Amino acid sequence: MITRHRIAGLLLSTLLLSSGLSAAAQTPGKVIAPLRGTITQVADGNLQLTDRKGETLSVKLNEQTKVLSVSKATLDDIKPDSFIGTAAVPQPDGTLKALEVHVFAASLRGTGEGHSAWESADGKVDTMTNGTVGKLVKSNGRTLTVTYGNQQKTVVVPEDVPIVTLDPGHLSLLKPGVHIVLFSAADDKGQRVATRISAGKDGTVPPM
Repeated sequence: MITRHRIAGLLLSTLLLSSGLSAAAQTPGKVIAPLRGTITQVADGNLQLTDRKGETLSVKLNEQTKVLSVSKATLDDIKPDSFIGTAAVPQPDGTLKALEVHVFAASLRGTGEGHSAWESADGKVDTMTNGTVGKLVKSNGRTLTVTYGNQQKTVVVPEDVPIVTLDPGHLSLLKPGVHIVLFSAADDKGQRVATRISAGKDGTVPPM
């Protein structure tokens, strides 16, 4: 015979399971955690950087390593149909509050399109959304819709967040003192190889 306590326990278990499934459905998948730091040396196909914790790391470069040039921009550089990326914090009303916005050059449209969990510069897990700007409202900053695939997010961009542009770059941008955000993958020997590097131009610190 199923007792009243047993029924209550089953109901509680079902509720917890449902809550867990709901949270999982709303949370993006694997957290993307790029390396951030300052280049200390580039030699013999290897890049050495000092990360924000003061640790020295070495990463291999190859012919497939893509370099993007990062330059300072303004809110006015965000326009309808711009392809952008934005690290942002989810808000209770379902919108995203931007921590930064990077505007891709037209030739880079489609780079990283989607919505993912993202480790921000402060170590917190926020989100990264890459997509096309649709509706844009100018009021105390910008409020814009960002579409990726058949999905859409509303992003609020405060006036004081950093805005940058991303353009195709070259390995020659990689010099000591340059601030970078680096994405990597392990090769068949287990060594870290840079797949994409966003390098600050003229002292720019990539904010993403």
